[in-house]
Amino acid sequence: MVDTPVDGENADERLRAVLAAAGASGTWDWDVPGKRLYFDERFAELYGLTAQAGREGVPTGTFFAAIHAEDRARMKIAVAGILGGAEVFSKEFRVETGDGTVRWMHGRGQGHLDAQDAPVRFTGLLIDVTERKRTEERLRIAQSAGGVGTFEYVDGFATATVSTEFCKLLGLHPARTLPVRTINSLICPGEPPIIPEADQHGVGGIEPLHGEFRIRRSDDGAERWVARRGEIQRDSATAGYRFTGVLYDVTAAKRAEARLQELNDTLEARVRAEIAERRQAEDALRQAQKMEAVGQLTGGIAHDFNNLLTIIIGNIDTVTRRLGSAVDPRVRRSLDNAQKGAERAAALTQRLLAFSRLQPLDPKPTDVARLLGGMADLLTRSITEAIAIDVRTDPGLWTIEVDPNQLENAILNLAVNARDAMPRGGDLTIQARNLVIEPSASLPSYVAPGAYVAIVVIDTGIGMSPDTATKVFDPFFTTKDVGKGTGLGLSMVYGFVKQSGGHIEIQSDLGAGTTISIYLPRSMTVADQPAPDGSVAIDPGNRSETILVVEDDEDVRTYTVEILRELGYRVVEAPDGPTALRTIVAGEPAIDLLLTDVVMPEMSGSELAEQARILQPSLRILYTSGYTRDAIVRDGRLEPGLDLLPKPFTYVSLAAKVRELLD
Repeated sequence: MVDTPVDGENADERLRAVLAAAGASGTWDWDVPGKRLYFDERFAELYGLTAQAGREGVPTGTFFAAIHAEDRARMKIAVAGILGGAEVFSKEFRVETGDGTVRWMHGRGQGHLDAQDAPVRFTGLLIDVTERKRTEERLRIAQSAGGVGTFEYVDGFATATVSTEFCKLLGLHPARTLPVRTINSLICPGEPPIIPEADQHGVGGIEPLHGEFRIRRSDDGAERWVARRGEIQRDSATAGYRFTGVLYDVTAAKRAEARLQELNDTLEARVRAEIAERRQAEDALRQAQKMEAVGQLTGGIAHDFNNLLTIIIGNIDTVTRRLGSAVDPRVRRSLDNAQKGAERAAALTQRLLAFSRLQPLDPKPTDVARLLGGMADLLTRSITEAIAIDVRTDPGLWTIEVDPNQLENAILNLAVNARDAMPRGGDLTIQARNLVIEPSASLPSYVAPGAYVAIVVIDTGIGMSPDTATKVFDPFFTTKDVGKGTGLGLSMVYGFVKQSGGHIEIQSDLGAGTTISIYLPRSMTVADQPAPDGSVAIDPGNRSETILVVEDDEDVRTYTVEILRELGYRVVEAPDGPTALRTIVAGEPAIDLLLTDVVMPEMSGSELAEQARILQPSLRILYTSGYTRDAIVRDGRLEPGLDLLPKPFTYVSLAAKVRELLD
């Protein structure tokens, strides 16, 4: 039987079909001595060239023409290696297509040498990996939000491929690969290795696949517990294996577990006392687990949810402001109801963040007596006339360092709960006094001795049973009728107090009222005098300042830009950090204020601000975010000198904050 010959045209057609099926986005053939580049139709289309140009050849410099400017220098170095005698080329880089779209490509090629080992040809193909890169970015964001690091180890190799979060958990500088010995060197004595060394024997060295390890972090030397979960993929051809898995911190759970074990060991000697302390530890563990669960849920949705609420609240506000006086009252009432509903949703998210201790606090030295005095009108408006309000503060009250706005919210929440517990009227007493807790005092393990200011809210209401009192700080727990409470008011107070380094206690009996005490640590800093009325005019007009708005959510960016232009500012907008930096470098127009989102995929707001300040040291910067993660927050508090406008914001809040910074 004789094979039928295939002509050149059919062979080319088959080759193109095979390459297309493999996801190739073009092939090239670089004539090194002739300095000409030949390519196929798919390559030509990607580069905005003609197929004829590919057949006839173009100058080799054309290879770099469509490569993204930020990747071009790196690719020139890689190609220089091939032209210098290297044989294998495998790089990922971005290209800008003719319509301006940016795609990620994986270039794979090979250098061909003559008899004297001089390069004569450089051939290869491009594979579109844009979707994979996008998936990797989404996975990276999810891992960062959840505090989960990933790794992959191939049997016989001395290194493992790791994620940025993996390095962060171990206190190592971020890297794509790490020596296995470096990873295992952080294990405390007596612990098994996280990843087996190359000279260990087979899969048995890592079984069981699920384990917990005590480590000492590389950067700060802190001792932590991490858990490993993974799976093995065996290679039937080589009898080797691939070990992939995740790593996450379980220190809090291990410490609670150790404490429980200690209680059990001494149970016979101190039965009653130890049982009570064990219950407290179990309650603390359950509370930590609830906070972790709500925190992960809230942190995961807060950023996107508050972006949506910014759009909803902002556009309702815009429509309401532009309605004339002759508008149908039903239309205005509907808009007002929609606005209130959206604001309640924003408050709900904020309370979840507060309970989870994820809200960014802005603590200042605070005079509690002055703060309570300033709340008199607010309390009077919020409490019915059937309830007598008595506010008492001891003379010489110490200063505390807290976020005064959040403290006001906490006290108001307690007062409103007390009001609801007295449907037929009664007495509401708010006391503030200095308190010193001695080291010898019999205290729960989570209460530290020291100097505090105690703020106590007392009502003469219906009170609670002991079982109910133990649940009042749980998220979504409420004794009110359906539709009359979210169950997050006291949860928010609890989260705020704990995040501020304080403690909260509740005492209640059925029919005998309730007393809730907040203990906040004393500060030696003198409280500032109240600032003069800082209200600013927000009437639209012609203004001379230019504001650069950086926001990756297009709808939020559009709304923000429209408000600022309505206020009379010159506005330049950018969808991401790199674009914003190019605008600042250009210097035209000159930027007076940088208004940037905090959490963005390519470059965070803090990274953008750092680079922008290098280019323009006097630049004013205003951050805006629905959830900052850890970008501009340290130990739950805004870093000193930073200004944050939380989302969702309105016309009035944005206008006032911008004017405050510019003035």
